[in-house]
Amino acid sequence: MPVEITWWGHATCTVTDSDVRVLTDPLFARRLAHLRRRRGAVPPAGARRADVALVSHLHADHLHVPSLARLEPGTRLLVPRGAPRQVPGLRRLTHLAVDEVAPGDERRVGDLLIRAVPARHDGRRLPLGPHRSPALGYVVEGSARTYFAGDTGLFDDMAEEVGPVDVALLPVGGWGPYLGEGHLDAGRAAQALARLGPRSAVPVHYGTYWPIGMDAVRPHEFHAPGAEFARLAGRFAPGVDVHRLEHGESVRLEVAR
Repeated sequence: MPVEITWWGHATCTVTDSDVRVLTDPLFARRLAHLRRRRGAVPPAGARRADVALVSHLHADHLHVPSLARLEPGTRLLVPRGAPRQVPGLRRLTHLAVDEVAPGDERRVGDLLIRAVPARHDGRRLPLGPHRSPALGYVVEGSARTYFAGDTGLFDDMAEEVGPVDVALLPVGGWGPYLGEGHLDAGRAAQALARLGPRSAVPVHYGTYWPIGMDAVRPHEFHAPGAEFARLAGRFAPGVDVHRLEHGESVRLEVAR
């Protein structure tokens, strides 16, 4: 059975595997604080339908309470351990089945096994949150093993901590002209491919949101990361098929283990 990946923009994807719909870091906003959606339409109502939604960390562009509030009643929601204490809005989402997880935790959803894995990223609820919730990635195991990295830096034991994967959804940029520590740019994401060794990769977390009034400041950091990742992946991980999707576009991948 193939796995289907749809990229809605930023870090929001739908992964459909074994008839289970998995939604990553739902963000359905046209504007978020000083950020404005500059490319791709706001995802349609159908994008909000999922069996389970995964939240990688507490930053507002990954844990966006108004977007989570739009999910259908009964949707399971996996969040980093401690998130409801740090983000009070989560406790008001009584229509969702909220479950806190930490690295190493596993959850069954239908025929899928979802495993929380470490990420190297500041997991606080900025700007003032304490360091009490881990930043996470997730591996969704069904007919394929799909790794959603959330936000992370490159780290030496990435392959060991994430485990073998078939598909990697990797961040390759950001929402501003500069990336701080704990992020992957196109080059570091290509190096991550070399360590992880998946069959396929989809670049995410670029080319969607940009600060208002900063269109002329390093615009290549908005437009170029996807193509740059594909180019560098050919150097660092030539055996990996890179699928550079447009907003709202899907790819179906046949994975033979």
